Amino acid sequence: MKKIYVLLACMTFMLVGCNHSTDHKGKTPVVEVNGQYLYEEDLRSVIPVNLSKTDSIQFAKQYVEEWVEDVLFTNVAKKNIAADEKINQLVETYRRSLIQHAYQEELVRQKLENTIGDEEIESYYNAHKELFRLESPLIKGLFIKVPLHAKDINLVRRWYRQKSQDAIDNLEKYSVGNAVVYEYFYDQWKSVEEEMGKLPSSSWKNDLNYMNVNRNIEVQDTAYYYFLHVEDYLAKGEAQPLDFAKDEIKDFLMNLKRVDFINHIKKELVDDATEKHEIKYYLNSDE
Repeated sequence: MKKIYVLLACMTFMLVGCNHSTDHKGKTPVVEVNGQYLYEEDLRSVIPVNLSKTDSIQFAKQYVEEWVEDVLFTNVAKKNIAADEKINQLVETYRRSLIQHAYQEELVRQKLENTIGDEEIESYYNAHKELFRLESPLIKGLFIKVPLHAKDINLVRRWYRQKSQDAIDNLEKYSVGNAVVYEYFYDQWKSVEEEMGKLPSSSWKNDLNYMNVNRNIEVQDTAYYYFLHVEDYLAKGEAQPLDFAKDEIKDFLMNLKRVDFINHIKKELVDDATEKHEIKYYLNSDE
């Protein structure tokens, strides 16, 4: 469907006819400006997902229009601004910076990422818990959604409130043939907002503390029963669980080590080049 939207947008512009003499290497041209082409494949890749037909067409129109303006303005700029040495130096400096950054990221990924283990992460977490506070509550528990016509609803009402292995086993077996959704997360923290979003609209849905006071929630709409049991609750402002903070801590520790790591690599390169007499200094450092 998105391809259709793009083509409709292109037809609206009518900026250029088809050029059959140009080899587009299998791509479909959308518009040409002085021999420069914008292709449908490239346009399609920048259109945000989940847009309506109308919004997709509007986005495509605006993108094509801005692309045309950009090409035209750049061409005029090239004609009126001489390609002097300063611009060339700026371009080359930026190019070197991009290359170095890409190489540094690859080095860090290959050599440094696996050096940060769970023990180091946990040790940092335990020493700096005050840095990792929840911005919204978390819960552990169980959620099950069943149709109104499902059998043995009274048994579900009893089982979902219990943490016993028998109750959980019974719910798991029951859910296979009856539940639309069954989630067991006694061993995993989930956000209150995420679980609230699975329930029908209610006056208390904006109260993030509601699940701390009401650990067993049963609601229904015109089609389903919803059962949510909250076994554990962490309020906003409490320390994040280690599992939640783990990725953030790992990134932080990697950034701490990154500078020393890259400097070490650079020093090794200089030492190696010096040993091989690949570096020649033409200024006397004593002068």
